Amino acid sequence: MPADSTVNFNLLHRTCKLVVLLCVLHISVTVVFYVRSLDIRFAFVQNQQSHNNTQRIRKTEFIPRKEPKEAEIHKEAPEEVQQPEQKSTEPQPEEKAEEPEKKMEKCPETSPLLVGPLRVEFNTPVSLEQIKKDNPDLRPGGRFKPKDCVAQQKVAIIIPFRKRDEHLKFWLHYLHPILQRQQLDYGVYVINQEGDEIFNRAKLLNIGYSEALKEYDYECFVFSDVDLIPMDDRNTYRCFSQPRHLSVSMDKFGFRLPYSQYFGGVSSMSKEQYLKINGFPNNYWGWGGEDDDIYNRLASKGMSISRPNGETGKCRMIRHQRDKQNEPNPQRFNRIAHTRETMYKDGINSLSYRVVKIEKFDLFTKITVDVGKP
Repeated sequence: MPADSTVNFNLLHRTCKLVVLLCVLHISVTVVFYVRSLDIRFAFVQNQQSHNNTQRIRKTEFIPRKEPKEAEIHKEAPEEVQQPEQKSTEPQPEEKAEEPEKKMEKCPETSPLLVGPLRVEFNTPVSLEQIKKDNPDLRPGGRFKPKDCVAQQKVAIIIPFRKRDEHLKFWLHYLHPILQRQQLDYGVYVINQEGDEIFNRAKLLNIGYSEALKEYDYECFVFSDVDLIPMDDRNTYRCFSQPRHLSVSMDKFGFRLPYSQYFGGVSSMSKEQYLKINGFPNNYWGWGGEDDDIYNRLASKGMSISRPNGETGKCRMIRHQRDKQNEPNPQRFNRIAHTRETMYKDGINSLSYRVVKIEKFDLFTKITVDVGKP
């Protein structure tokens, strides 16, 4: 091959190699810039999604979301499935846990609402309408419970009754405010004896116990004559570790206890204490004797009577004539002498009566009953 041909071939060969290298370099540079542009676009998209999520969070945090209509719920659901949200790189706000309802504490043993000695008089008539206005927190049936605490006891007030409407008005006028200041969970039950047969106070008390428990899980029972009003709200109408005699110092007896065994007027017993003596006797027809029978029952079961002091236990009686068909019971002394023999068969376990009518008034529940005959 001639020398000049060899030179031309070598020159061409080098030129081709240079062209190839330039092509490779161009391709490499193109690929690098392409890849870098993809990274920038991906970062931009990711940043936009992050920004959108952040905006969504802020809207959720400050703008209340309207509840979608039923049709909108069905329409939006598939879109949420097809386009799941990207997780945000920013920290999500923590949801506040719902605070549990605050449990009310027990009311104090001694109510801070008590005022002490009260002025009690019966010269000015009172009306049921005014009593209702003065006690706006009462519920139908003469029910009440404290709003700010849980009462120490659930108390049923049992009143044996017949034809004493004016006396009942005074009782409601004075006792409802007192019982509310004492922070009791209570209900007032007026047990009305139907007809004109001889009055039976103790049996009406048994009926009141039985009927009250049909309405509420009472723990304590206060048995009160309708004509007795306490003169001090520190004389709490509740139950104690021993049966409680509440009407200690009556004006009728010169504000003195007539005798140490006296358990008449107003008294209280827990459910356990009441059942321990088989309730009250049912066979005392007419006035007198049943209180002493109850005392004998308590004593036979080893219980003693607790009382407030004479000053705190003061109460006034509404003066009145003795009711017709409530004459002194001539058999009372003989029955009292045999209490220990009769108490197991005469009491709450042998109680029989017929409910005639139950009426729920604003200030009390009135239960009219047929107690039978002697």
